[in-house]
Amino acid sequence: MPILNSIASWIMKKRIHQIELFIKYPNDVQEEWLTKLMFDAANTYYGKQHGFSSIKSYEDFKNKVPLNDYESLKQLINGTREGEQNLLWPSEIKWFAKSSGTTDKSKFIPVSPESLDGCHYNAGRDMIALHCNNHPDTQLFTGKNLALGGSFKEAFYGKHSSYYGDVSAIIIQNLPMWADFFRAPAVEIALLDEWEDKLEKMAQSLKDENVVSLAGVPSWMLVLLKKILTLKNASSIKEIWPNLEVYFHGGVSFSPYRSQFDSLLNLPKLSYMQMYSASEGFFGIQDETNSDEMLLMLDYGIFYEFIEFDSQKQSYSTGDTIALYDVKKDCDYAVVISTNAGLWRYQLGDVIRFTNTNPYRFKISGRTKQYLNVFGEELMVHNTDKAIQTACEKTKATLIDYTVAPIFMNEKSGAHEWLIEFEKSPTNFEFFVDILDTELKTLNSDYEAKRYNNFVIHQPRVKALPQGTFYQWLKQNNKLGGQFKVPRLSNTRIIVEEILSLI
Repeated sequence: MPILNSIASWIMKKRIHQIELFIKYPNDVQEEWLTKLMFDAANTYYGKQHGFSSIKSYEDFKNKVPLNDYESLKQLINGTREGEQNLLWPSEIKWFAKSSGTTDKSKFIPVSPESLDGCHYNAGRDMIALHCNNHPDTQLFTGKNLALGGSFKEAFYGKHSSYYGDVSAIIIQNLPMWADFFRAPAVEIALLDEWEDKLEKMAQSLKDENVVSLAGVPSWMLVLLKKILTLKNASSIKEIWPNLEVYFHGGVSFSPYRSQFDSLLNLPKLSYMQMYSASEGFFGIQDETNSDEMLLMLDYGIFYEFIEFDSQKQSYSTGDTIALYDVKKDCDYAVVISTNAGLWRYQLGDVIRFTNTNPYRFKISGRTKQYLNVFGEELMVHNTDKAIQTACEKTKATLIDYTVAPIFMNEKSGAHEWLIEFEKSPTNFEFFVDILDTELKTLNSDYEAKRYNNFVIHQPRVKALPQGTFYQWLKQNNKLGGQFKVPRLSNTRIIVEEILSLI
């Protein structure tokens, strides 16, 4: 195994030279990808419709191809699901990633062979390569990687069939044999559909493995780890997996969960590595050990555009978009992608903020449709995540999950209602609320202005939920699984009223 570990580490590190290339020449790499995407898809139905073969520059691209969202591409995506090919992308597409979303409406995102290998698998290799580069003494290839995944199903349309499910399940199902050797649990367990049964079987199968890395959404990873601790009657994961060296996490902000993982794992030298992936593609990886910024990955078959985010605008036009070379630091941008799976100028729904433009590193700010702006406060997810992290730290509390919605009190004033499920309750609940409120004022000037003398917004109303409440809500809404998350912010009370009804 030590020899295998050395060889595998060396192979992975070779990828670093290619990463350094797109760091040095980001705009050239992006231009090359735009040209390639136009060439590859020129003879598709969509490519002919919008003159891909005549597009020679980014300005041509902006002028000839409209901005899209899922609804505007839905008819062509559905046609592909039902067996028509060459509509959005030339390769045969039989796999569709079912979007996790925050509404009941499902999205089916095409996953082409090129995007599966060139985007998702490349990203998986790069996560390992960057970890190996940052930790030359890694033993990552001496044990198993625990990856939390979903499931998939087959859909029939006459003689034709296609497959849909969580993107993690699609990746696991199509893994090459050599990669499957390094992962756990067994595929038949990893792809189980019933989530509670899956968690139980995963815990049983993993409790005696030599697990060296973890990958998955923090909230669901905690549930699994606690099950394993109970099975082994252990106080920390260090007692079970002493060789665990890295946790690859994404999906939600890790900050509110960090202290709980530190305590649960009890591995001071363990690395936390953030990734930014979605059903539509894989976009960023934390490339530096002591930073929570991510490097924008520019050679995964994705061409990026950006729109300066304005929470007051309901929609954007093609003229609002800019290319990578025009972005500025410390500005919130909605992300637009064109991919090697046939998503053309697709508005992703995510908002990011560049912390550096040489190289292009960023943080996730939130969602274009998941912010709180009922009273003009323009509160974003990164504000609430940071505020609750600070409040937890100062009151020695630990978090399971939270959601926030408005209270419509009267015509002149209102408030925010926070539903919080604690792993460990605050030492002083009133102090916790005061810190939360104060931190939000510090982080967001619009919130601070609306809070002045309680004229527009009163102090937050915070309700501590019984443990298991969010789990109940997810289960009731058929949202159990690693790809599903509790919506952080909402401008209506629909979700909070559903949750409160369970208490």
